[in-house]
Amino acid sequence: MKLWLVIVISVFSFVIMGTGVVQKAEAELSEEGRQVAKPNAEAQLSGEEYKKANVVQKAEAELSEEGRQVAKPNAEVQLSGEEYKKANWEYFNRCGGCHGMLRKGATGNALTPDRTKPMGTERLKNIIFNGTKGGMPGWGAGVNIYTMEDAELLAKYIQMEPEVPPEFNMKDIRATWKVYVPVEKRPTKPVHHRNWENFFGVILRDAGKIAIIDGDTKEVVSVLDSGFAVHTLRYSKSGRYLYTIGRDAKATLVDLWMDPIQTIAEVKTGLDARSIESSKYKGRKGDFVDKLAVVGNYWPPSYVILDGLTLEPLKIVSTRSYTYDTQEYHVEPRVASIVASHFAPEWVLNVKETGLILLVDYSDIKNLKVTTIESERFLHDGGWDKSHRYFLVAANMRDKLVVVDTKTKKLEAIVETGIKPHPGRGTNFKDPEYGWVYATPHLGEAAVALVCTKPRHDKTENRWKVVRKLKVAGDGGLFIKTHPKSHHLWVDHTLSKDVDAQRSVTVYDIRHLDKEPKVLKLTDKGRIVHMEYNKGGDELWISVWDREGEIIVFDDETLTEKARITDPRLVTPTGKFNVYNTRLDIY
Repeated sequence: MKLWLVIVISVFSFVIMGTGVVQKAEAELSEEGRQVAKPNAEAQLSGEEYKKANVVQKAEAELSEEGRQVAKPNAEVQLSGEEYKKANWEYFNRCGGCHGMLRKGATGNALTPDRTKPMGTERLKNIIFNGTKGGMPGWGAGVNIYTMEDAELLAKYIQMEPEVPPEFNMKDIRATWKVYVPVEKRPTKPVHHRNWENFFGVILRDAGKIAIIDGDTKEVVSVLDSGFAVHTLRYSKSGRYLYTIGRDAKATLVDLWMDPIQTIAEVKTGLDARSIESSKYKGRKGDFVDKLAVVGNYWPPSYVILDGLTLEPLKIVSTRSYTYDTQEYHVEPRVASIVASHFAPEWVLNVKETGLILLVDYSDIKNLKVTTIESERFLHDGGWDKSHRYFLVAANMRDKLVVVDTKTKKLEAIVETGIKPHPGRGTNFKDPEYGWVYATPHLGEAAVALVCTKPRHDKTENRWKVVRKLKVAGDGGLFIKTHPKSHHLWVDHTLSKDVDAQRSVTVYDIRHLDKEPKVLKLTDKGRIVHMEYNKGGDELWISVWDREGEIIVFDDETLTEKARITDPRLVTPTGKFNVYNTRLDIY
């Protein structure tokens, strides 16, 4: 069995967003063997030498049941077959999102042998175990996932040549497509009496499942299988359908009107994926509500258009192209995030490594039109401004937010905010002094940046500028949240190196941003991550990310705890997505 089959890919992407830059030069080799130039290479090989080396690098080691040694090109370290399998799985589960499948790096550093071998096993082991100042958690000392022996295993693994995973074509995708409940057999109206628009879809990351929780009763209504380590959930514009995408590229479709609520279709679009979105446009160009969906793959780097009601795969489009700035060909440009435009039948796709934003017109997928916008490299997550016209996305390794006008379909601005912005979807509110702002926390500093999106009439010069930096209890911020009916701003510090900060939230009163915020410690176990409001905007839900997880429900007005949702099935709850708020992009 090929080694790639043991790879289970899943970084809590919204935990540490990942990237991997792959530079590959195609050499024209004559019969005489002309010199082959590789990017940034100081050495050169004849054609025959390069061919021979290439064959060696692509060779797969034969692993016996006893676990014979795996020999990699020029490797000074060796692992048994079982050790290699374990390290391979751990890398793609914990590390690949930031460092890339081919280990070329972006959010995390490149981990190719030319960089790792000079560092040596001992130094690499300590970095993996203890973390870095740049934002990587200590997988041993920090989050208690790895022993020192585990860290040493990975330290050896990353000194070996990375394997190139196989491609995944339409034939492969269609072989995974299943429809459990055909459209004609689905109910025409909700068959239960619950307030389904106040349902919360909850990611149970390490369980490979999602939970549906009734926001009114706080009851866990259903727990469903999903892809492994689901990264995000999205709803159709009608709100009836829930789309999930796992880091193993398995997408599922859930019907919230059924009783019991159940998965009605699934498909696997590749080997690694991170984002999913539905078609939401209804207007003079047509009615596309619930008609289509799109998945953004990490590997193979591509996006896949699906039927929105059945997940039938309809079209694959590769994202391999050239970086916008250096014009170098890239073989691993990953689709990091996707949103659906409110102005046109288009999806906004953010391609991490190339720094290109794609406006994909889904009104005619047989004659696909794509507007390509050059922005900044290492694009990650983002969200809408208050008007839903401007999309703001973090280029976190460049410490910037990129702003795109989806009405004019042009780059609007690039704003430097701080060290590694990570907004998630971000959040919008009216600053009492500056007007409407979009807020983002940061992985690399204990601060929230407020970017002015619609300034007061007497402060127009502030548009697309950082007008405030708010101090919070720790760095490592992943998410931020408020609501149109709230006057509170909630910020987590999930990846902070300070344990108290990991288990706390910072809460500002939007009306008095000059006053000190409140820091609420919420748990003595796990980490606090991801906030979401209920439909009414009067409750704030927060996850305790732990094997024995909890969801804490706060009264947003008084900042007092109303409930703790506990259930043995709530294993590592992370992201929570309210139907009403998510489908209407309220944040």
